[in-house]
Amino acid sequence: MFSKSDGFTSDVNPNSPRVLNPWRVKFIDSYYMKHFKSLGDMHRSHGFPAPENPLFSIFKCSRNGACSSASSGEFTSDFYMIGFKKLKSGEMIYGRTKYDHDSGTMSFIKPRQVIAFNNIELEDDGFMIYIHEDYLNGHPLHSEIQKYGFFEYESNEALHLSPKEESIIWDLYAKIETEYNNNPDDYSKDIILTHLDSILKYSQRFYKRQFINRASLSGKLMSKFNEQLSVYVTNGSLQNKGLPSVKLLASQLNISSRYLSDLLKQETGKTAIELIHIYLISEAKNLLVTDVNSISEIAYTLGFENLPYFSRLFKKEVGVSPVQYKKQYLN
Repeated sequence: MFSKSDGFTSDVNPNSPRVLNPWRVKFIDSYYMKHFKSLGDMHRSHGFPAPENPLFSIFKCSRNGACSSASSGEFTSDFYMIGFKKLKSGEMIYGRTKYDHDSGTMSFIKPRQVIAFNNIELEDDGFMIYIHEDYLNGHPLHSEIQKYGFFEYESNEALHLSPKEESIIWDLYAKIETEYNNNPDDYSKDIILTHLDSILKYSQRFYKRQFINRASLSGKLMSKFNEQLSVYVTNGSLQNKGLPSVKLLASQLNISSRYLSDLLKQETGKTAIELIHIYLISEAKNLLVTDVNSISEIAYTLGFENLPYFSRLFKKEVGVSPVQYKKQYLN
C-alpha cells in the first residue's frame, strides 16, 4: 500500500479515489526500474567483486559459481555489455524479449536498454565485459562501436559460435583480463580497447557467417517481408498511415529492425528501407503509365506527402524524374 509520500494524492474526501501525483511519477518509475550510472553500484547490486577500473570491468562467470544464480529485476545502465554465456536454464530479457537459451552464445547490449537476468544457470564458463560510455571518450572506438548493428539486436538474435570461434573470443578475453589485472600505465587503456575492438570485428565476421549459414531463413524472410509490404499496400495503409517503417515491418516478423536490415543486406545487398523504396517505386512506375491521376496524386496514393521527396527518390532509383518517365512511355 502506497502512502501519500509515495506519490499518491487524494482530495479532502477520504472516500475519493487516489491518483498519482505527477510530480512523484518519476520517483515511482525509478523505484521500479533501476538505472546504474556507475560500475561500482552495479557490481555491488549483483554481488560481483569491486571493479578494478571505475569505467571498465570484466567478470568471469563459472558454471557452478557466480552468475549461476544471478537474478535481478529489470534495469538499465550507462554501459555497453558484452556477454559470453551458454545458458542451461533461466532467462535473460533484453529489450523485453526473452533470450532463447537453447541457442546463442554471445549477446551485445547498448546503454539504456532494458535488461534482466532471471534464475540463470550456466552450461559452461562464461564472461561479462562492461564498458562505460565515458571510457571510450577520445578513442576511435567511441564512434566505431555505434556502427556495429548487433548492439541493436534482440537477445533472441544472439551470436552463435563454433568451437573454433569460441577459442578466438576466449583468447582475446584472456588478453584483456591480463591487462585488466596488471598495474595500469599509459598503455593499459589502448591495449584493452585494441583487444575489445578485435572482439567486435570478429563478432561482425561471425554474424555474417551466421547469416550465410541461415540462407534458407534469409530467403523465407525476404518472401515474408515482401508479403507484409504487399498487404500494407493493398489494405490501404499507405493512404491512412503513410509510408511503412522498417520498425513496423520488423515487428510483424517478430525480429528487431536492425537485424531485419542486416539479414536482408546480406541476402540482397539492400537494406530494409532501400527495399521498401524499391517496392514503392515499382508501384509508382506502374501507376504512372496506367493511372490518369496526376503525379502528385500518385505520390499521395503511395504514402508520400512530400512530392519533391517522391521525385528525388524516383529519379535516384529509375534515373529519370516521374515526369520524364511518363513522357518516355507516352512517346
